[in-house]
Amino acid sequence: MNQEKEIIVIGHKNPDTDSICSAIAYANLKRKMTGKTYTPKRAGEVSKETAFALSYFGVDCPQYLSNVRTRVSDMEIKEVPGVDRKISIKQAYSTMKENEASTLCITNQEGVLEGIITISNIAASDMDVYDNRIVSKAKTPYENIVKVLEAKVICGDVSGTFDKGRVTIAANTPERMVDYVAEHDMVIIGNRFESQFFSIEIGASCIILCTNAEPNETIIERAKNKGCIILSSPYDSYTVARLINQSMPVDFFMTQHGILSFSMDDYTDDVKEVMAKERHRYFPVLGENNHYIGQLSKRSFLATEKKQVILVDHNEKNQAVDGVECADILEIIDHHRLGGLESINPVYFRNQPLGCTATIIYQMYCENGIEIEQSIAGLLCSAILSDTLMFRSPTCTEVDRAAAQELAKIAKIDIPTYAQQMFEAGSDLSSRSTEEIFYQDYKTFCTAGANFGVGQITSVSEAGLRAQIPALQQLMKEKTEKDPSTMLFFLLTNIIEENSIVLCSGAKAEEILKQSNHIEEIPSDGLLVPGMVSRKKQFLPSIIATLQQ
Repeated sequence: MNQEKEIIVIGHKNPDTDSICSAIAYANLKRKMTGKTYTPKRAGEVSKETAFALSYFGVDCPQYLSNVRTRVSDMEIKEVPGVDRKISIKQAYSTMKENEASTLCITNQEGVLEGIITISNIAASDMDVYDNRIVSKAKTPYENIVKVLEAKVICGDVSGTFDKGRVTIAANTPERMVDYVAEHDMVIIGNRFESQFFSIEIGASCIILCTNAEPNETIIERAKNKGCIILSSPYDSYTVARLINQSMPVDFFMTQHGILSFSMDDYTDDVKEVMAKERHRYFPVLGENNHYIGQLSKRSFLATEKKQVILVDHNEKNQAVDGVECADILEIIDHHRLGGLESINPVYFRNQPLGCTATIIYQMYCENGIEIEQSIAGLLCSAILSDTLMFRSPTCTEVDRAAAQELAKIAKIDIPTYAQQMFEAGSDLSSRSTEEIFYQDYKTFCTAGANFGVGQITSVSEAGLRAQIPALQQLMKEKTEKDPSTMLFFLLTNIIEENSIVLCSGAKAEEILKQSNHIEEIPSDGLLVPGMVSRKKQFLPSIIATLQQ
C-alpha cells in the first residue's frame, strides 16, 4: 500500500504564534520549492492570539499531532483481498497461491471482518479424518461442488446448500445399496442405470456421475420429479471423492473469535511487541467500523519508514512533539539557544540570533526567489510582532523590524493597528481555564542537573493579568507538591508597561529567583520586574547562570 511520503513541519509543544505561523509558512515554501507533500502540524492548542491571526488572514489551523511515532499506516500493508465466507476450501487455497499469502480474511458484503482462515486450517481440513456427513454439516453450497468438480448440471436447482445426509459411493449392486444409501444422501455413481434409479427413488438429494457420464431421459425425468440434482463430472470416482471435501465453505473452518487485529493508528513498537508473543504470520489491519484493509506480517517491519519531520522554533527534545526520537528529523529552523537535540542522520540546521523564527523563514523566501502571498505574509508578520512584542522585546533586531515592515506591505496591514487588535485578542483570558493559561506558552528546561519549567502570557491589561495570579499560584503549588523535584516559574508580561510579574513554586525556585534578581524577599503576589518582557533573552539567562554557579 504505497502512498506519497508526507513530510511534517511542526513547532514546539504549547505553541505560540511564531511556532504555528512559521510551520505553515515553511511548509508552503518547501512545497513550492520541491513539489513534495509538506504538511504543517501543531503539537498543542493554539492561543487566542494565534487564532486571531489565522482567522484574520483566512488560514486554517494546522491539524493537531500528539506524537510522531511510526504507526501501522506507515508500514507496508499486504493487500490480500477479503473473501466471502461461502467460498470453497479449494478456491481459498487458489486465492492464497495467487496472492502469495498464508492467511485469508473473510469479510461480508460491507467489507467487515468476520473471520480468518490459514493455510494450516486448509491442510487440517484435508488431513483430518471426518465422517461421511461432514460435507452436509458444513452446509456446503451446491455451487461450490459444481465448481470444484468442474461438473455440468444435468438437472436440478444448485442455488441451495447440501445440508442433510451423507456422501456415499455407489460401488455395489442396488440390492446392496439399500444398506448404505439413504434419503438426503449425495451419491457418487458411475454410468449404471439401476444404481442411478435406485438412488433417486430412495430420496437422494444429489447424484454425481463420474467420467462425464450422461444419464438417459428416464433418469433425468425421474430426478426432476423427485427434486434430485444430477451433476456430471469429468473426474473418476476416486478423484470426485477426494475433491468433494474441498468444496466445503471456509466458514466451517475459519476462526471467528479472539482474532488479533491492528488498526492503522496503532503504533509500530506496540504492534511489534504483540506480534513477538504470537505464532501467527499474518494479522488483519482494520479501518473504521472493523472494515478490512489488508494484512500485516513480521516482515512488514523491514519496509517501515520513520515519519519525516522538520522542526521549527525549537531544538530541544523536551519541547518537541512526543516520539521525536523515533522520527527522521530532516531540518531544524530556529532562533533559540542550542538545546542538545540529537539525530541519527545529519540535518539541515539553520539557527540565527534573531527575535523570531518567522524572520528566518522570510529570508529563505527571499533567498529562493519565492513570491510570498498575502496570507503567508500576514502570518509571518504576526509571528514577528508577537515574538518581539511589536519591537519592544530586547530580542528584536533591525532584521526583524525590517522583515515585519516588508511583510506588512504585502499583507496590507498597518502594524500598530493590527498589533493592537492581535494583542487584545490574546489578552482575553476569560474563557480559558487556569491550566490552559498556564500551558499556553510553557517550556521545560534542564541545566546543571535541575529541571524547571517556564510559562508566559502576555496582555495589554494589567488588571487582567493580576486577576489570574491567585489561581495560577494555587495551580503551581499543586503541581510542585506532586513533583517536588521540579521548579516552576511563570511570567505575566504587560506589553504596554513593558514589565513582568514573576511567580515561582517548587524546590529552591524562590531562592533561585531571589539570587538571580539580587533581592531578599519576593512579594506574596509575585515579583514585579520592570523592563522584563523576554523569557529567552532576559529571564532564562539569569536563571541558568544562577543554577550553574
